[in-house]
Amino acid sequence: MAKKIAIVEHALLKAHERTRKKHLEELVAEIKHDGYIWDPVLVDKNTMIILDGHHRCAAAKQLGLTRVPVRFVDYAGDEVQVTSWRKGDQVTKQAVIDAGLSGKLLPIKTSRHLYDKEGFIVHVPLKNLK
Repeated sequence: MAKKIAIVEHALLKAHERTRKKHLEELVAEIKHDGYIWDPVLVDKNTMIILDGHHRCAAAKQLGLTRVPVRFVDYAGDEVQVTSWRKGDQVTKQAVIDAGLSGKLLPIKTSRHLYDKEGFIVHVPLKNLK
């Protein structure tokens, strides 16, 4: 059974990390081909900072969509943990929040958010996101 997601204006969301151009281009093509977004963007409900899904949000914008499916979490709680994709690097939740609120984006693949995705796979048609 799918758990609750929201459809949110992507303009309300704040990035904390840069995106990779090649991956973004591939994702735009994939979403356009599929005709839907299947993985909601993970967002802190208190700050509106994107925790996971920067490329999905950017792809939606490139496709002319104004909204994205979102799963809200309380980042201050234990539901989401953060680590780094980069060996030897460390990142904290506070560093993610600071980057998102200041607009001084972290480099690509700085943060890796660990959370349970079970029950949150959706198929939101692009026509519902315009």
